[in-house]
Amino acid sequence: MDYFEDIEIGSEREIGRHTPSRKEIISFAKQWDPQPFHVDEGAARLSLFGGLSASSCHTYSITSLIFSRSDEKLKTSAMLGLEMQFPTPVRPDEELTMLETYLEKRESRSRPGLGIVKSRSILRNPRGEEVMRMQSTFMVERRGG
Repeated sequence: MDYFEDIEIGSEREIGRHTPSRKEIISFAKQWDPQPFHVDEGAARLSLFGGLSASSCHTYSITSLIFSRSDEKLKTSAMLGLEMQFPTPVRPDEELTMLETYLEKRESRSRPGLGIVKSRSILRNPRGEEVMRMQSTFMVERRGG
C-alpha cells in the first residue's frame, strides 16, 4: 500500500477493470435502482438510453469494487467529497477500465498523520468513451503518522 508521500501529482495509473454482465446490471437495479430502463430490456430499448444500461449507482459501485481489488491501493482513511458525471451509458458485457490521476495533495493542518489528496478518476468502455468521470478528495495516511 502506498502512503501520502508516495503520491506523484500528475501521474496517471490504471487501477483495474471490470465487466458487468446483463444479469449483474439487472440484479443490482432490482435491489437498488429499479427503474424500467435498468431492469427491463424492452423498456430500456424505448428509453433515452436505447438499451439496457447500468444505473449511475451501479457504475459508481463498480469503481469501488475495482479499487478494492486493486494492487494500486493507497492507505486511505476517509472520503471528504465527490463530484461525478455519467456521460455515456454502461452496457452489459463491456469491459470497463478505471484510470486515476492525482491532481493535488497537501498535509492536513488539523491531523498531522494524514494528508489530503484530490484525484480524477475515469471509467472507460472498450471504445474509449468515458462512462463516468469522478473528482474526489480524500484523506491518506502519512508514513510514520
